[in-house]
Amino acid sequence: MQKILFITGSVNQTSQMHQIAAELPEFDCWFSQLFTDNSFFNFLINNTTLLNGTVLSNYYRTNSEKYLHQHGLQIDYGAKLNQYDLVVFCSDLLIPQRMQATKTIWVQEGMVDKYTLMSQLVKKLKLPPFLCGNTSLNGSSNVCDIYCSASEGYKQYFVEKGTANHKIAVTGMPNYDNLQQFLDNDFPHHNYVMVATTDMRETYRFENRPAFIKSAVKIAAGRPLLFKLHPNENAERAEREIRRFAPADTMIYKTGNTNHMIANCCELITQYSTVVYTGIALGKKVHSWFNIDDLMQLAPIQNGGVSANKIAQICRAYIKYNGKSNNFDLQRIVNKKVRFEYSEQLVANY
Repeated sequence: MQKILFITGSVNQTSQMHQIAAELPEFDCWFSQLFTDNSFFNFLINNTTLLNGTVLSNYYRTNSEKYLHQHGLQIDYGAKLNQYDLVVFCSDLLIPQRMQATKTIWVQEGMVDKYTLMSQLVKKLKLPPFLCGNTSLNGSSNVCDIYCSASEGYKQYFVEKGTANHKIAVTGMPNYDNLQQFLDNDFPHHNYVMVATTDMRETYRFENRPAFIKSAVKIAAGRPLLFKLHPNENAERAEREIRRFAPADTMIYKTGNTNHMIANCCELITQYSTVVYTGIALGKKVHSWFNIDDLMQLAPIQNGGVSANKIAQICRAYIKYNGKSNNFDLQRIVNKKVRFEYSEQLVANY
């Protein structure tokens, strides 16, 4: 039986890989947290806190593997147990050299960070893309054989930043391709201004959180406020700051279904968060530190939840393909009609 390795990161990335693997029952599917063969980086991961804000950290690995264990999925951290016929990546910022000898597919898992001067410098000097310190170059390294993007807008972005056009298929993005479903929910509150925070400080980026909270209060203009904290941030500190700078009746949620909360809000305030696309898809007025017009162009296509199925069809066709990767008829595969088998259970908490 042919083997496929799915590379995971955050729980969102892990759940997306799970959905794709579930569409490939005829293959032997395994999972590994994003890893590196670089001994220096592995020393930093295991002996320091310098990489704690990245998906390479043991924190992210622990959460991902907890999810994998809960769903009875096979784990091969570092790809040490098997030889694989295909590797499906959630990030192309760091791909071990030995994995590049295998067929590879990259799957978009969320929005990418803003393209900065550092991103431009890393790209110009042809340095490893992870050195820009964010995800602005994720999807732009051109190192994988095939790229699956969330929308036509993102496809154009990745082409502009360096990935070959013929490699990219617009498949939609699991977890963000059927957002209308979240309108049917049992979240008890309605008609509030919602604020979805990010983990910038936890990933070693500057944020003036008091100023952001004050800005949200101003936008709310007396309407009820609800803050949904990012799962990776210091919740105790975040709550303390909100209580100090926001009205006393402000609602704060550390956990819960973010999409349900967005579905019930009247306005959404974000920073750098993929959940802004939920607000856009559901017709909410949204605020973001990205340009809103750009986000409208980049927003993931809504295809009724068949993105994982489309990506799986590409995996299935490519693993059986014996020719040169440049000659693979990617567009023919992605344009095929797919069957509808969407499981809300897999994305219930994201």
